[in-house]
Amino acid sequence: MNLLWFILAGSAAQLIDGSLGMGFGVTSATILLALGTSAAATSAAVHVAKIGTGLASGIAHWRRDNVDTAILIRIAIPGGIGAFLGATFLSAIDLSSGTYFISTILLLLGFVLLYRNLFKSDNQANLTTMSDPKYLKFIGLTGGFIDASGGGGWGPVVTPTLLATTEHEPRKVIGTVSAAEFVVAVCASLGFLAALYRLNMNWEAVLGLSIGGIIMAPVAARLVGWLPRKVLGIIVAVAIIILNGLRLLGVI
Repeated sequence: MNLLWFILAGSAAQLIDGSLGMGFGVTSATILLALGTSAAATSAAVHVAKIGTGLASGIAHWRRDNVDTAILIRIAIPGGIGAFLGATFLSAIDLSSGTYFISTILLLLGFVLLYRNLFKSDNQANLTTMSDPKYLKFIGLTGGFIDASGGGGWGPVVTPTLLATTEHEPRKVIGTVSAAEFVVAVCASLGFLAALYRLNMNWEAVLGLSIGGIIMAPVAARLVGWLPRKVLGIIVAVAIIILNGLRLLGVI
C-alpha cells in the first residue's frame, strides 16, 4: 500500500515539475521529511528517483520540441558539477540558514516574472542570441548545488531565474531545465554513493516516486506545449510566489 502512495506522489510531483519546470524534488522531499527521513537520506532518495523521471521527462520534452540543446549543455554540465559537490558535502554543510535568503530572492523573481507576463508584450527575443554563456553556467552550478544539498531546488532556482532575467520562450525554458535535471540527478546520486551504506535509504519510496514520475512525464510535456506562453508564465510566477511565501512563513 505504501508503494501505491509513493507512485501517486511521484505522479503528482512529476505533473507539477514537467509542466512548470519545478516541483518534483520539493514535493518528494517534503513527503519523505514528513515521514521522518533524514535530510541526507531524503536528498539521496529523491535524486536516485529523479534519474528515471528526469530521463523520461527529458525525452518527452525533446519530442515536443520543448528543449533548447545549446542552453541544455550550458546549464546541465555545471549543474551536474554543482550537484555532485552539494551531495558530497551535505553532511558537513548546514544550509538551513540560507533557506530564507534563497526563498526571498525567488519570491522577488516570482513577482518580476508575474509583472512581465501581465504587462509586457509577446514580442520576445531568443535567449541564445542575448544571454552570456558564463551566466548560464553560473545559474546551472548554483542550482545544482542547492538542489543536491537541500533535497530539491534545481527547478525552483533555475526555471524562475531564467524566465525572469531572460526573454526566452517559457515552454523552452521549462523543457530545457527539466531535461537537464537528468544530468543533475545522476551527478548528485554519484556524490551520495560513498555514504549510501549509512543513509538508511527508503528504496520503496525511490521505486514508487520513479514509477509515478515516469508514467506522468509525457502528460506533463504535452501540457506545457499546449498552454499559451503568457498563461504559462503567469502560472509559473504564481506557483513561485506561493511556494516561497509558504517557505518564508515556515509552512513547508
